[in-house]
Amino acid sequence: MIDLIKRVSGKISKLSPEQVEQLFDVLIEAKDNADAILDSLTTGLVICDKKYHVIMVNKSAERYIPLKMRASESRIGEEPIWNFVADKDIADFLEKSYKEDTSNVSKEFTLETRGGTIKFFTISLMPLVHRKKLEGTIIAVDDITEKRQQEIRLRRMEKLADLTNLAANVAHEIKNPLGSMSIHIQLLERAIKKAREGDNTLPEEKFLEKYINVVNEEIERLNGIVVDFLFAVRPINAEFQLMDPNELLTRYMDFCKPELEEKGIELQMNLEENPPKLLLDGKLFRQVILNLVQNAEGAMTEGGQLWISSQIKNDKFIVSIADTGIGMDEKTAARIFEPYFTTKTTGTGLGLTMVYKIIKEFSGDIQVQSILGEGSVFIITLPIPQREHKLLEYKK
Repeated sequence: MIDLIKRVSGKISKLSPEQVEQLFDVLIEAKDNADAILDSLTTGLVICDKKYHVIMVNKSAERYIPLKMRASESRIGEEPIWNFVADKDIADFLEKSYKEDTSNVSKEFTLETRGGTIKFFTISLMPLVHRKKLEGTIIAVDDITEKRQQEIRLRRMEKLADLTNLAANVAHEIKNPLGSMSIHIQLLERAIKKAREGDNTLPEEKFLEKYINVVNEEIERLNGIVVDFLFAVRPINAEFQLMDPNELLTRYMDFCKPELEEKGIELQMNLEENPPKLLLDGKLFRQVILNLVQNAEGAMTEGGQLWISSQIKNDKFIVSIADTGIGMDEKTAARIFEPYFTTKTTGTGLGLTMVYKIIKEFSGDIQVQSILGEGSVFIITLPIPQREHKLLEYKK
């Protein structure tokens, strides 16, 4: 087709009207075929000129990018594309790329559909080059929702291996109350049997209640163990969105500040100035931070200092929570995230297990460093999958 057009272009003046009409038919067919191919692509494509005015939009791009009007409407080609994008984050990204003249970048975004589901997209900007000259920008949009969901499913499958260890711990925990219940029920049976063999008079009410109360307490304890176990093994239903981690940390600590001040704990925060947005579930992240802060409070019964900091290092976002509490020895620190392991008399031993589980759901990691008598620091490392990253540079 292209070869035909090149051959004919130099002889256009010599063509008869019929031949010119045939040529136009060929060109129209070629355009229709090209449009059909572009509309069949699963990758969304938006072609813009140098000023980011829209030249062409395929069907996938219209589905992925929330536009305030259809690409066929006249105004959309007269103003820059960010004026017509309904999502503010995408609009700001496109406008910033234009102003900074960076057409070789890619960034991830989350969008909520009309049905309320969250979709993940990668938007990449590439130079539109014609005859070795920069003529505009190609905006490519890829739906990576299935990829993200597969990653989540894979993590959940890996966690099934931990159930064996957890089930063993539960079996051990259940043995103790069952044994206690068995002993006290035997004592009750002996007392009743003795009464029937004698004058058929039952023991005093307080005597029976003592054993019955123990049995009831152990039943309640068993119920608590089962409830905690179900809570620990239940899959985490994380609803990921792009969120500012520092904004979340500030909000959570504003909530905790009155209680910290009441307990004589001084709060200090040192947060990264320009944090990236992370894929987080706000409710689950809150559970992590509040649990770690409460642990720090418990370690500083006579007051102290609590530091919350964040930084970017090696393409990771790191949150540190440090305290001047009683600290832990090496053996305790090594087991702190194990199910049912606790140093508290009233603890279930599942709080930090859930913290560990949530952070792993975020594709992150959590570690603890502690010195007995001096304090502890919990270090949360989170990936930055949606960070802006440079593509291959194009020399204009």
